[in-house]
Amino acid sequence: MTATDQKITDAPQPHRIIDAHLHIYNDTYPLIENQGFLPPPFSVEDYQHRTRDLPIVGGVVVSGSPQGFDQKYLKPALDGLGSQFVGITNLPSSVSDEKILSLRDSGVRGVRVNLKRGVVSGLDNLVDFGMRIWELAGWHLEMYVDSRELDEIIPKLIKLPKASVDHLGMARSGLSQVRKLAEAGVHIKASGFGRTEVDVAEAVKKLYETNPDCLMFGTDLPSNRAERPFNRTDISMVAGALDSDEAIDKVFARNAAKFYDIKL
Repeated sequence: MTATDQKITDAPQPHRIIDAHLHIYNDTYPLIENQGFLPPPFSVEDYQHRTRDLPIVGGVVVSGSPQGFDQKYLKPALDGLGSQFVGITNLPSSVSDEKILSLRDSGVRGVRVNLKRGVVSGLDNLVDFGMRIWELAGWHLEMYVDSRELDEIIPKLIKLPKASVDHLGMARSGLSQVRKLAEAGVHIKASGFGRTEVDVAEAVKKLYETNPDCLMFGTDLPSNRAERPFNRTDISMVAGALDSDEAIDKVFARNAAKFYDIKL
């Protein structure tokens, strides 16, 4: 066993988790093939079964690329998971104010900008849209993007009052860019480890040192299109990179609770 493996094995565990990134695929509602992929169903009950041994006290249901701009699945998912769960959805910038406010009242907290899977293309109106949803509903933008492509995005994201980036930014070589975002107050999801090139322990340690308020843990269940699905060692890997119970509770619960307005 290597020293790293030993640290993971011996790592303290969080006593509560806000799962900041999960997906629900209810095939009762429309799903769109994306880049040749159509996800198998993953219900609220499936999620609850997969996480039954984890101290999850709330979470964030994130719209995936196969759900396009449709939210019909989202309210039933949030109702099934309970009041401690909120939603992030895909929306075009042309969405009406009335639609945004209706979704806010249904538990939606922000908009995902999915550049990685082509749900959204182009960044010309990114800041304007981000400012609009913030001023109207207190919402933020969540970016699903390869960090190697962040050069163009960083100056735009740091103008926003509230924003986040998924999956540690995906690429090992982009960690310095993600740290720039963390320095500017952008939140970073420690999630999707089976789909990222990042050295997770190194990234978590450096990002926590950069901004202890920025990191939020997520399971990324059901981990579609990832090289491997989430497993419990992901929790130990993140906890093992942190140096105190205080840090563990911030990354696994308190940062996300504050960011998404979820009660602890």
